[in-house]
Amino acid sequence: MNISEVATSRLWDTGHDECPSQYTRMIPGTSVMPTPRFAPRDKSSMPQMITDNEGNIQTHAITNPIQQLINQPSGNRFLIFELVAADWIVLAAVVGGSAFLFPAWIPWAFLPVFTVLVTLFGLSEGIYKHAGDPSPVGTVPALARSTLFASALVFIAGLRPLATLTVFTGSLAGLVLSRHSRKWLWKRHRRETETRKILIIGGGLVARSLAQALRADPLHRTSVCGFLDDDLPLSPAVLGRVADLDWLARSQFIDEVILALPGQPTKTRLAAEVAFRNHLDIRAVPDLPPGPWPDSSIERIGEVGVITLHREHLPGAALFIKRFIDIAGASAVFLLISPIMAIVALFVRLDSTGPIFYSAERTGAKGRCFRCYKFRSMVTDAEHLKEDLRARNQREGPIFKIDDDPRITRIGRILRRYSLDELPQLWNVLRGDMSLVGPRPHPVDEVNHYELHHYRRLDVKPGITGLWQITARDCSSFELNMHLDLTYIENWSLRLDLRILAGTIRVLFAPEGS
Repeated sequence: MNISEVATSRLWDTGHDECPSQYTRMIPGTSVMPTPRFAPRDKSSMPQMITDNEGNIQTHAITNPIQQLINQPSGNRFLIFELVAADWIVLAAVVGGSAFLFPAWIPWAFLPVFTVLVTLFGLSEGIYKHAGDPSPVGTVPALARSTLFASALVFIAGLRPLATLTVFTGSLAGLVLSRHSRKWLWKRHRRETETRKILIIGGGLVARSLAQALRADPLHRTSVCGFLDDDLPLSPAVLGRVADLDWLARSQFIDEVILALPGQPTKTRLAAEVAFRNHLDIRAVPDLPPGPWPDSSIERIGEVGVITLHREHLPGAALFIKRFIDIAGASAVFLLISPIMAIVALFVRLDSTGPIFYSAERTGAKGRCFRCYKFRSMVTDAEHLKEDLRARNQREGPIFKIDDDPRITRIGRILRRYSLDELPQLWNVLRGDMSLVGPRPHPVDEVNHYELHHYRRLDVKPGITGLWQITARDCSSFELNMHLDLTYIENWSLRLDLRILAGTIRVLFAPEGS
């Protein structure tokens, strides 16, 4: 789908079209349940919710014969590849360094063979099974066994005893050190990132036991936002009824729901459907006979067994590349245009009194607020004058904008015409608050006037440029602006980002609107 097709697509219309929009699931009263944007395409591996004769929900993972023969690791594939690549780098450094220092002892031909053997034995030992866990139990013994078995095979193949001992000890030390470094980096990243928000459907003893176990979990950074229950009185813990899930999922930016309504299959199914429409991870407490059941394959949160009904699959590799492009692109542009930014700063200073830069609170991904930086293009008391001018607003919806805004300075009009006022937002990109491409960040007061389906645009990082900037920049329709943002989110790809960046350059040389 090219950009013009995305911009003019009737899929965004929420009327009675034959092909409704994929994000009409966010509009109250709709029952459209499309496949999630990042859901696995192979339906043979998706869990199916089936109701038995008594109305209880059961899940059956449908697998083909080949999948039944292969014991695949249960982690994010990109994380697994990342961990395997890190181990290869360590082994190449250790064995390659030893071969360079002692070429008579360790031939170079042993390097790829030994690396592959360690990886294969590692897979059989399960060291890549929990790739998302930085410190799984038994990692060091498993690494020792994998390295020992691989060293024994290359010893049998003709490697000298002393060389085998050197390769074994060096490789094991390097792999363990790599794991400890990964654990340290993970803990540092964990302190800097937001918690994962969980909402529990149900407020009984089982639900509260789950909440207590999650809050006491030192490994996973989660936050239990509260409970939804139809019987308990509303309180700071009981946020609402099960019917309120649609709204709370969007407004509170929930990441996952846990269904804890034993004996209530109808409510459980309805809550699961709402959570699925909202792209939430879903786990459920099954109706099981009491007992520890240590050999069961069901995941346990504290003393409560839970099963995963649905897990949103994010394209980890593509998002990693997008972030790399953001950092590399923002750094390169920042260095190239630094002389232009210096000249702009000088003109802003000479044109009017006040600071060179303007910073204001904006709403980013998942509703997190951040300081957005721009070159000042308005008078210093622009925010106070905004309310006096609100009656002249020419935009539909919560967005505020008027032509010939009296608050804009002389140099500010030039900066806005060529989007030069937004150059300092490259710093926001480097900080991770924004991306090069994405929906524009809206002020907090405008986000407070969002309707339910508008919150979908806050699922991703805001961007310096986007689909709206290159297709309908001079259009005053808030609904068209929202349509283009949601269309971008639903059709996102790295190729689309690159085409938008190319289109942005074209628009800058033939500017329209401001």
